Amino acid sequence: MSTYIVCYDLHVQGQNYSCIIRKLESYPIHWHTQQSVWIIETHQTAVQIRDNLSGCLDKNDKLLVAELSRRAAWIGYSDNISKWLKDRLNARV
Repeated sequence: MSTYIVCYDLHVQGQNYSCIIRKLESYPIHWHTQQSVWIIETHQTAVQIRDNLSGCLDKNDKLLVAELSRRAAWIGYSDNISKWLKDRLNARV
């Protein structure tokens, strides 16, 4: 399995986020890190994830799906969350 960061920006004022949130929550391993940023673990490719989520987007919205590597840095998260992320990043060889 691979770990991906998913970032989106839905541009329409008052945009309904329920579609993309529902799809992201359907991945068995997911973490909603920030307002429009998620980390998911899946056997899918970045392209497959993008295609799965694209039905929730309008033409002016933005979506980024990127596989996480072993190198990352963060601040402001609990020890439990930091451990969870480190475990997944360290599993990448």
